[in-house]
This record gives sequence, C-alpha cells and structure tokens, in this order.
Amino acid sequence: MKVTDLFWLTFLSAAMLGAGCSGSEKTEEATLAFLTNNAADFWTIARRGCEQADLELPGIRVEFRIPADGTAAEQRRIVDDLLAKGVDGIAISPVDPANQAPMLNQAARQAVVVTHDSDAPESDRLFYVGTDNVQAGRQAGELIRQALPDGGEIMLFVGNLDAQNARERYRGIQQALEGSNIRILDVRTDDTDRVRAKANVLDALVNDPEIDGLVGLWSYNGPAILNAVQESGKIGQVQIVCFDEEDETLAGIKQGAIFATVVQQPYEFGYQAIRLMARILEGDRSFIPDDGRIFIPTLVVDRENVDEFIERI
Repeated sequence: MKVTDLFWLTFLSAAMLGAGCSGSEKTEEATLAFLTNNAADFWTIARRGCEQADLELPGIRVEFRIPADGTAAEQRRIVDDLLAKGVDGIAISPVDPANQAPMLNQAARQAVVVTHDSDAPESDRLFYVGTDNVQAGRQAGELIRQALPDGGEIMLFVGNLDAQNARERYRGIQQALEGSNIRILDVRTDDTDRVRAKANVLDALVNDPEIDGLVGLWSYNGPAILNAVQESGKIGQVQIVCFDEEDETLAGIKQGAIFATVVQQPYEFGYQAIRLMARILEGDRSFIPDDGRIFIPTLVVDRENVDEFIERI
C-alpha cells in the first residue's frame, strides 16, 4: 500500500465517521479520556488526533493521560482518578490485559471503556480500535526474510511481552518466519526503560557477536537498537527491522542503517477512539463489528518511500 493510498483511506474513514457523529445533538459536556501505555514519542501523534476530535465535537472535552512509569499500577491509578472525576469514557492501551481485566470491568460499569493499540479481549471493553497486530507482525516477518534472504539468527526487543500487541506481533513474526532459515534466539524486555532497552541490545551484540538481525516491537526500540549498533560499530553488519515512525528510526532508514519499519497510524488511534466513544454516548453502537475489533491499516516504510512518508506526516 502506498503512503498516499493509506492516507486517502484514513480520510474517507474519518469522513464516514463524521457523517454518523456530528456531536451536534449533545446538550451537556461529556469528558472522554485517552490513556497511553508509556511516554514514547509515538503518542505525540495520537494526541494530535485526540485534539482534532475535540475540536470537531461540540459538547466533548478530551483528557489525554500518560502513565509516568508505563506500569499497570500507574494506569490503574489514572483510571481511578478519571472515574472519581466522573469521566464518561476511557480509551486505554492496557499494559497487562489479562491481569487488568478486573480493573477494566469495574471501570466499564461506570463509563464507556474501549481499548486502543493493545487489546484486552477478555474484558468488558466495548471495542478495540488500532492495528491488526498479528498482521503487522507478519509484515515485519516478511521484512526480516527480505533482509536476511540466506537466513540467520535474530533477537527481538520489546517493553513488555504481556501486552496484547507485543504478543500478537511476536506471533505474526513467528508465522511469517515458518519454513525459513531464520531462528529467533530470544525476546528481551525492558519495561519501557530506554536506557535498559539500549543496554539489552548492547548485551546481545557482545554475547552473540555473529547475530544477524535485531527486531524492535515497540516504537522506542528502533532508536535503541540503532544507537547500540552504531556504538558497536556494526552498521551494515546487522540488519534492523522495527515498528513505528520515531525520528531516529526514519533517519536510520534514510541512511541505510535500518532495513525498514512497520508504521501504524497513531493519529487515527486518538481521532477514531474519541469520535467513536462520542457515538456510544449518543446511543449508537451500530458501527461495532461482531468481533469488537476496528482495524486501522499499517504501512511499510523503507528507503524507497521514507522521504514521501516524512513529507506526508
């Protein structure tokens, strides 16, 4: 899918949502919250989507909240605070969906609760809006195969493998690598600590100097891998595949240090989550699919289209 095609798809999707929810029928102000799972730059783009939805919806006030330490405990504290304030809806990217289900269920008894970015399908959330992470993992897996046509050994890096999006991306990568000569050595976690994320990569490069590829599953993992590989003097020797569009990741692609990245649309996470929750408040649930998942397409960015992508965003 070309960048331009993806953005036209987004535009049409937004237009259709707009036709169904102008917000003009609301007579009282409602508060809708968007809660991230960490403080990565990725979420700056999602904030812009929330702000745009806020501008377009009369009678809606949006709160954008970021957990300082990226833990489930901090997310719970924020959710409790929002509920105490009488918030009408919460869109959350759960860090540990299995163990957070009781908290989400309790919140769902007091407000509209939806998930974004990372799902909690066993909870009482109304729907998920975000990436099809298994498919995104398959995209990353195909990129790994292209980067290592003769096979090799790779290692994966992520903040927390308990998160639904991390597990699904890992599963998609495994599926894409079936039948290849590429072997996953390990998955290293860092609890969204950027210093630790880089240290994990440096440790991998020291302990396995013949490693062929490094894969980052969360947005900040790309820059962490790039910096560690540069510091180790192994640019060009180790292939890098990652997710999302942090500035350092895109710069690494331009210089040829990163093979490619799978890009999501965090702007749409924010924009659609707020608009769809507003429709729920107006009594419209007709848009919720049977499986409760609303997918926003992903895009591969490599050296061929990175300049076009940078210009577009």
